[in-house]
Parts: sequence; C-alpha cells; structure tokens
Amino acid sequence: MDFSVESMETPALTKAHLSDLLYEKIGLNKRESKDMVDAFFDLISQSLVQGTDVKISGFGNFQIRTKAPRPGRNPRTGELIPIQARSVATFHASLKLKAQIQGDSVEGLEP
Repeated sequence: MDFSVESMETPALTKAHLSDLLYEKIGLNKRESKDMVDAFFDLISQSLVQGTDVKISGFGNFQIRTKAPRPGRNPRTGELIPIQARSVATFHASLKLKAQIQGDSVEGLEP
C-alpha cells in the first residue's frame, strides 16, 4: 500500500493526517483511526517514560538518554547558571530509513 503525504497543506505529518490516511486507505472509521493513532503514540510515550527503548524495524530507535549536570551561561547576561541533570528522548534513524532519505537502494541493509 502506498501512502503519500505530498498533498498536505502543512509541511508536517500530523496525527490528524495519519488518522485520515488510515480512514481513507485502510477503511477504518474516523473514530477508530484516531484511536489507533493515539494508542500508537501513547504506547511509545509510556515505554519511553518507563525507560524502555522503542525499536521500529526499518524506521529507527527511540531511546532515553540521561544528561549529566553541567555549567551553562545565560546568553543575555553572560551569567553562569547550573543546568541540572535531565533525561532526554533521542531518535536514531535505521540504516534503511537513512538510505531511503538519500535515495539509495535499501536491499540488504536490514532484515
């Protein structure tokens, strides 16, 4: 099945647009489409909050990384301020996705 996002009015792929694509291409009703998209992103969010990595084959990995505390500087005043330790979500694209973005052949890169 081919999903095209070229006809979008905005340059971003939104949850609403994903829901519309499920409605149009798969045949789910609008409520089921919205619920499925919401459930998908809720599952990813909950997994990351619990500290579990999320790996989507052929797309990439979402991970939580802990950043150490460090000194920072207020750009307006130049004053030194401490930046506290924190957790951040990171995304690393798969080799297959990177190859698709570059327009390269994707055969044999990932199972």
